[in-house]
Amino acid sequence: KQSYPKSNMRNSDVLSLFCGDITLLECDAIVNAANDQMLGCFSPMHKCIDNCIHTFASPRLRDDMNKIMKLQKRREETGGAKITRAYNLPSKFVLHTVGPIYSEHNVEENNRLLSSCYSKCLDLASEVPECKSIAFCCISTGVFHFPNKKAAEIAIETTNDWIDAHKGRFERVVFNVFLQIPKE
Repeated sequence: KQSYPKSNMRNSDVLSLFCGDITLLECDAIVNAANDQMLGCFSPMHKCIDNCIHTFASPRLRDDMNKIMKLQKRREETGGAKITRAYNLPSKFVLHTVGPIYSEHNVEENNRLLSSCYSKCLDLASEVPECKSIAFCCISTGVFHFPNKKAAEIAIETTNDWIDAHKGRFERVVFNVFLQIPKE
């Protein structure tokens, strides 16, 4: 298994930061910031995390999501999550969550929905006994335009609260950041 640097965050025995490509992480589950169709990005060569994960996992990932969505008979709700196998990725599972599209006119609802993405992914992963580690991408901060600093605060607070309520459930929770953004 991959080793992660220690952090000085609350629950630092469980939480880590990693800057790099989430599709290369060797953990039990990675999180995909998906659209509400849950079938991957349909823009060829688009560099979003949804496209990268679907590309490297294999078309079987999209087949799994297609079956799930046909059974569900509706688009995924913002803040919800689904789980699939990871196929060609080093992880075992992919958690797919739909983050909010940020709007300054609905900040509190955006914050609540983003928090739901993190808690629903943790809830869903915790139902899978062999899932001991999970890596989160930066949900909604790309094309959904959620402000990076606020998104990070919500991710850390929500995850810490979940870990406090479920001590010992996960061995490692990783916050994966793809870009290094200088401190403000």
